[in-house]
Amino acid sequence: MAESIRIHLDENVNPAVARGLRRRGIDVTTSQETGLLGQPDAEQLNFARRENRIIYTEDADFLIYAAQTNQHSGIAFSQKGSRTIGEVIASLELIAGVMTAEEMQGHVEYL
Repeated sequence: MAESIRIHLDENVNPAVARGLRRRGIDVTTSQETGLLGQPDAEQLNFARRENRIIYTEDADFLIYAAQTNQHSGIAFSQKGSRTIGEVIASLELIAGVMTAEEMQGHVEYL
């Protein structure tokens, strides 16, 4: 059976996104909860890879990393301020509902 998508939110994501995803039964961690506040993007991605979580971010620096390597568990990206909290939650819920963790490996999904 394919592994369900689990999500990690980087430190710039509104905490309301985590609450909304959890209400929908999605396994999510945040930088605040995992002690990653202020850590470099590479460490955020390493944590997500170790935990087999895609990372949702609004930080375009993650796209630079993704252009250099596909050695990540997957990145979901939207430009800061381009989506409401509800739209972000709905988009991530959709990704979690239609894709597997394996399909997200090395993949960038634009919200």
